[in-house]
Amino acid sequence: MPVIAHFRKTATGIVVLGLALAVLAVLAAPPAMAAPAPGAAASPAAGPAGTAAGGGLRVAVIDTEKILLSSTAGKKAIAELKKAQEQKEGELRAKQQEIKDLQDKLSQGRLTLAQDKLTEMSKQLEDKEIGLRRLSDDATRELNKRKDDLLGGIDEKVMPVINQIGHEQGYTMIFRKFESGLIYADDAIDITSAVVQRLDAQAQK
Repeated sequence: MPVIAHFRKTATGIVVLGLALAVLAVLAAPPAMAAPAPGAAASPAAGPAGTAAGGGLRVAVIDTEKILLSSTAGKKAIAELKKAQEQKEGELRAKQQEIKDLQDKLSQGRLTLAQDKLTEMSKQLEDKEIGLRRLSDDATRELNKRKDDLLGGIDEKVMPVINQIGHEQGYTMIFRKFESGLIYADDAIDITSAVVQRLDAQAQK
């Protein structure tokens, strides 16, 4: 299952990536422990948040938006997508201006130009409008493909990092903090910073 799942926009309009739920492993719960005999040492207290007493279920969460906005790989992907989008928007604006100029010329010449010339200009205007729609459709397809390529590249980098941290630290499950249906998660089980740090460290190699 891919790590990268979808695009969404923040309040500032920056395109960011969302990561899909990463379930690392589901471990069987340990057998119930017998009650300690009188005078025996007390059982250890429960570990940090996300860790059950006795080394049972361990759960962590990641902030997917933070990973994409703060990691080197995420920043690079966002910058590339923004650049590609701006380029396509520039091409579309140029075509829109051509159409506007021709519309103005046609409007101004209705009383002075011959009918055959007006007909020719109307046909040119129609062709330009059709061309603009096609250009817009092509731009959408190209941007979507570029997005998918970049998402795939980040997916290949992020998922191994999440798996490594999960196995090394003994997590049973790792969830997306805001997209997995969780209502509440203690900040103590948020491993986003660890994921970003390791991802950036690998990028420098």
